[in-house]
Amino acid sequence: MTRAVVLISGSGSNLQAFIDQVDQGELPIDLSLVVSNNPDAYGLTRAQQAGIDTACINHRDFDSREEFDQALLDRIDMAEPDIVILAGFMRILTAEFVHHFENRLVNIHPALLPKFPGTDTHQRAINAGEHWHGATIHFVVPEVDAGPIILQGRIQVRRGESAEQLQQRVHKIEHRLYPLAVKWFAEGRLTVRDDAVLLDNERSAMQLQSFDL
Repeated sequence: MTRAVVLISGSGSNLQAFIDQVDQGELPIDLSLVVSNNPDAYGLTRAQQAGIDTACINHRDFDSREEFDQALLDRIDMAEPDIVILAGFMRILTAEFVHHFENRLVNIHPALLPKFPGTDTHQRAINAGEHWHGATIHFVVPEVDAGPIILQGRIQVRRGESAEQLQQRVHKIEHRLYPLAVKWFAEGRLTVRDDAVLLDNERSAMQLQSFDL
């Protein structure tokens, strides 16, 4: 079974989506380890309640990003993962770390990349007058919020809604699609070719899904 390590920094709502789908028999992965850089992250509690091994590597304990990333890499390697899942992990990773886990390090970003990389994506989408907004799941490369796209989900932006309201609706997309993308990985259905992700060796119409949420 595909061994997965999940990296978190906060509440772990996407982690909970993975836990729920594993428990329901819908996601064929072994959640072998959850790691946080934040000792107060509620996601660590979620993992412990689910019987998953946890570790905290506090970035504040290190003098440099490189030293932190090496300690993080060493701890992850101990779990021998097939896939490393960034689920609200609020750290920019070094190129050395990313290359070590090439094509098995995935991230979710709350926007329709390449639009709105970085932070505050929901308010920026509203300010720009976007009709569509959503989330992107992608393989990680050294460039921030880049990398081959596995799957995107979108919703229509409602007139007058706040960034917080839009965020809550985007979370619903994330919780549906992130486990699906990881399931495809676990089933061996994803390949990266010419900086593009193929599903069953073909470009898939499912790589962009629209939702009415």
